Amino acid sequence: MKKKVAFVCVHNSCRSQMAEGWAKKLGSDVLEAYSAGTENYPEVKPLAVQVMEEAGVDMSDHHPKLLSDIPAEVDILITMGCNVVCPYVPCQHIEDWGLSDPSGGPIEDYRKTRDIIKEKVEDLIQRVKNNQI
Repeated sequence: MKKKVAFVCVHNSCRSQMAEGWAKKLGSDVLEAYSAGTENYPEVKPLAVQVMEEAGVDMSDHHPKLLSDIPAEVDILITMGCNVVCPYVPCQHIEDWGLSDPSGGPIEDYRKTRDIIKEKVEDLIQRVKNNQI
């Protein structure tokens, strides 16, 4: 049975979207991935979409979502390090990845963030497969 994972940030426009993209691409056999934000935002950052495309992950249909747009209960809640205090989301496991926001910086910052998120998602998938979560 797949674990429901939610990646949460403030705007759901960059890091949490990248994490959802990686989780769907790399872990669809064990994860049902969602991402959401705590505040409205008009779009996924174009540079986030671009750097994920470079890595073979299509996020062209992604759009920012709020917590109310994803399942009310998840198995795993990941906050991205954006000092966001989530409203209570029922879950069995929670962790904060402490990632810097590349927004407003050069494309290279987005690439670094993309690669760090990929490693963290791969680790998460492995822990789920090993029944550590």
